[in-house]
Amino acid sequence: MNKIAFEKLVKTSLDDLPTKFLRKMENIIIVVEDVPSKDVLLRFGVKNPLHLLGLYHGVPLGKRGYRYGNVLPDKISIYKKSIEALCRTEEEILLKVREVVMHEIGHYFGMSEEELRKANI
Repeated sequence: MNKIAFEKLVKTSLDDLPTKFLRKMENIIIVVEDVPSKDVLLRFGVKNPLHLLGLYHGVPLGKRGYRYGNVLPDKISIYKKSIEALCRTEEEILLKVREVVMHEIGHYFGMSEEELRKANI
């Protein structure tokens, strides 16, 4: 799948989010990258770049205090080749993109890996 088509899947996933969540999202960007950088892999102890599907970089909403301001946007990276390596069809890719986008947005709202697993996100 080309990058433009993949980016459209990410946009569709965002468009499908409930408005009450979208309204609370500010100072955040979502980008599509092929695979995580070597620095990201080292920081998180991931050996195979295809094992990381997405990543939230930033300060979760609930941890932003009165000193939070004048900062670059938080960033969610969605890793295209990592997701494609897991999926066989475009439908599977769409479902996995939605899952990863929701998971990383969960981190933006302050949910831990354990909480996201329990919520099945």
